[in-house]
Amino acid sequence: MTLVEIAALVFSVLALIVCLFQFALALGAPWGHLAMGGRWPGRMPVALRVGAVVQGGLMVLFARLVAGAGGLLAPVGPGWLIWAVVAITGLSTLMNNVTPSRPERLLWGPVTVVMFLCAVYVAVSA
Repeated sequence: MTLVEIAALVFSVLALIVCLFQFALALGAPWGHLAMGGRWPGRMPVALRVGAVVQGGLMVLFARLVAGAGGLLAPVGPGWLIWAVVAITGLSTLMNNVTPSRPERLLWGPVTVVMFLCAVYVAVSA
């Protein structure tokens, strides 16, 4: 397995973990303190739970795009889409590391940093 394939695999596994977390939030898991700035301890409001479904779906898409660009699966879509993943993951990394929620920073800060670095590596290697 090459380094780019490993980076794609690490990104994809972490993205799927994030996806499962988002779907759990959508189903009412009491983890609001770990998402969206931690403003909603316990279950999140319905509108944000719908948003969690969208975010979870995006994570599946991102995992698929990175896996394709990294050579784990057949590539999908135009090649520039990997850079959209890099940009959005970079923004997510920034937001998760400056959130006022300390638990959210401690949990998702390192995860998003690793995801961002993997996405960048895959993008520059593709």
